[in-house]
Amino acid sequence: MESFEDLLNMLERPAAKPRAVKRKWREIEQLKERHRLKKELSDIDWAIEPELEDIEL
Repeated sequence: MESFEDLLNMLERPAAKPRAVKRKWREIEQLKERHRLKKELSDIDWAIEPELEDIEL
């Protein structure tokens, strides 16, 4: 799985088809949501260290 920074770097490349750009933004939003959920789960129970792959949206 690509890191969040890699996805942001892909968006800086020359303009792509609008659908591809929308899809990349959706992927970025999904990663952001996973990170937010991981942080929220950690805040609830600091003993839990969830993996991003374990979080389903």
